[in-house]
Amino acid sequence: MKAGMIGLGAMGIGMARNIAKAGHLTGVYNRTPTKMDSLAEELNIIAFTQPEELAASVDIVLLCVSADQDVLALVARLATAIKPGSVVVDMSTVSSDTAKLAAAMLAEKHVDFLDAPVSGGVEGAKNGTLAMMVGGDLAALEQARPVLETMTGCIMHMGATGSGQATKAVNQIMAAGINQAVTEALAFAQAQQLPLDKVIEVISGGAAGNWFLQHRGATMTNGIFTPGFKLGLHHKDLKICQGMAKQSGASTTLIDMTIADYQQLMTGGYGDEDISALYRLKAIDSKR
Repeated sequence: MKAGMIGLGAMGIGMARNIAKAGHLTGVYNRTPTKMDSLAEELNIIAFTQPEELAASVDIVLLCVSADQDVLALVARLATAIKPGSVVVDMSTVSSDTAKLAAAMLAEKHVDFLDAPVSGGVEGAKNGTLAMMVGGDLAALEQARPVLETMTGCIMHMGATGSGQATKAVNQIMAAGINQAVTEALAFAQAQQLPLDKVIEVISGGAAGNWFLQHRGATMTNGIFTPGFKLGLHHKDLKICQGMAKQSGASTTLIDMTIADYQQLMTGGYGDEDISALYRLKAIDSKR
């Protein structure tokens, strides 16, 4: 089964390596040629100069880009050259409406579209342990599954097109809440002059323990914010969640608060840092 990968950001490059390791990756396309050429040489695959060329050469096209407009622009280009019976799997985080529009564009070409956003961060992409939430036709998912399993630890079919993105919105809201709780609690611990390394270790082993505390607690309290998930991207995702929540009448209290906090950090030049950079604000607040 031939697969092609479009989008070689922090997540996409790890995914591509795992697909190639399993022998499924024919080639890649990326807007930044240097990154694409380097990876193609490393993996002994094709560096396609146009997404249309990639689409015409593979059975499964995988997308991992940043924004709704990028997904729709790429799908429009893919639709001009992709073979009927192919599957396009979008692992970006976009709105459910964007997923439905992309699916409709490809259906005209007799091509299936799966909205399949992932969770697990850069570590999950590198280690092939991502959690994937999928919307779309179940038969198309089974067709793509051998490729998708090379980079995931869990694949869950959520329902019709758009339901994968709706599930990812749940994930992003929950991640915002966890970020708020962990950063505020550790700032409180700092204000109490507790040994933060011991606080992180003991709480990680109890009822309040969680992945974010275990993997980001030590770095944030030492002022290290190397991105596993960029704050600016989470801000973008939460804006999508905010719009979806308002359409359905769901609460946006946590979403609104986190968007405001992230905007303050982005204005200060911290948008490319990890989301744990929220600790910068909480630590300041705890000293007041």
